[in-house]
Amino acid sequence: MTHRFDPTSLREYDIRGIVGKTLGPADATAIGRGFGTRIRRAGGTRVAVGYDGRTHSPLLEAALVDGLTKSGVDVVRIGLGPTPMLYYAEATLEVDGGVQITGSHNPGDYNGFKMVLQHKPFFGADIQNLGKLAAEGDWEEGQGSISNYEIMEDYVARLMVGYAGGAFRIGWDAGNGAAGPIVDRLVKLLPGEHHTLYTEVDGNFPNHHPDPTEEKNLADLKMLVADKGLDFGIAFDGDGDRIGAVDGEGRVVWGDQLLAILAEPVLREEPGATIIADVKASQALYDRVAELGGKPLMWKTGHSLIKTKMKETHSPLAGEMSGHIFFAHDYYGFDDALYAAIRLIRAVRLLGGSLTDIKSAMPVMVNTPEMRFQSSEDRKFKVVEEVLDRLAADGADVNRTDGARVNTADGWWLLRASNTQDVLVARAEAKDEAGLERLMAQINDQLAKSGVEPVLAGGH
Repeated sequence: MTHRFDPTSLREYDIRGIVGKTLGPADATAIGRGFGTRIRRAGGTRVAVGYDGRTHSPLLEAALVDGLTKSGVDVVRIGLGPTPMLYYAEATLEVDGGVQITGSHNPGDYNGFKMVLQHKPFFGADIQNLGKLAAEGDWEEGQGSISNYEIMEDYVARLMVGYAGGAFRIGWDAGNGAAGPIVDRLVKLLPGEHHTLYTEVDGNFPNHHPDPTEEKNLADLKMLVADKGLDFGIAFDGDGDRIGAVDGEGRVVWGDQLLAILAEPVLREEPGATIIADVKASQALYDRVAELGGKPLMWKTGHSLIKTKMKETHSPLAGEMSGHIFFAHDYYGFDDALYAAIRLIRAVRLLGGSLTDIKSAMPVMVNTPEMRFQSSEDRKFKVVEEVLDRLAADGADVNRTDGARVNTADGWWLLRASNTQDVLVARAEAKDEAGLERLMAQINDQLAKSGVEPVLAGGH
């Protein structure tokens, strides 16, 4: 027996597709067969499996479990929960790997699979290898057992270990995602006053799309903070591995700003440690980490790539603009937005008690949100190469870590190919609006030279 995946579904960091079009139960079974085979060939025998709140997740979970057991692997089902709960299960139970069925922050008709093999991210060539095993039918055979394990209460207890955050008045928006049940439990344990939105899991996402990095999705949280006069608000994406926040005035505290706040207490305990952020992060973050005595390290975007770099550099903390925050300091090194929320409360207390004051003290930079524009799968990488060639010929100051990040007297701009979508991604940051316009003109000029529809100028 063999299986062919839709080529668009095997991504860099995970497997993702539109259910009924590019992803279905047969794919889930084949993923189970392939991942189970990899577990067996690595000397393992057991896998933890969890799923998010999407309407089709239970169907895909059943098909995945079928594939895993047919490969002779025992399955520990942990049920519905956020992705970091599955990561926690993989880190603490006697298992050799883990799979979470999740569409992350994608629209409701998407779903996918995130995997961990022997405490390491499973991505890139590993995911392509699942396609090869399926095409060749090169699967182990066997009959694994199935058991259930209730891990949610253990996970919530672990989030609260050594809590030292003090009592605040906080708003929480779970966006009807899988983090909701965890938020409901956390607010009963946390001191202070807590107001929650949309903690009921609903895969149709009736209130707003669960992506806290888009400001429009934080409108209800801002209103809650304003109406109740709260200290700040915290939001999560659909599977609870990305965090968003607003201060007491309703201003968004962006991913790189959250990392700057979280880094300060960590660097007090681990002076000189390496703090990693992705290429989309503000220069203000890198400057702040250096000012605090840490070693700022710019790295490639992508949760699997960041986790791998953390292990390599023994970094205690890393983060992305997209709100993935990774704590190895007193934790396991995976991206967990719920744990990041607990650590944020602690950091705010340690840094004077007001997220609003912390945000106000940050340098004011004028920057664009992440801008995306359509490009085909093969063309997007070629465009970046063409841009890099032209910049090299012009003698520009370019960082090539992940695409082209160009430093100028005005600030910096970035152009890179997305690893998860058929798009090019651009971002720019300057000290003032005039500088931002000059940077945007440079991006537009480069795109035009490669025959790509230019993006419009604009900041936030």
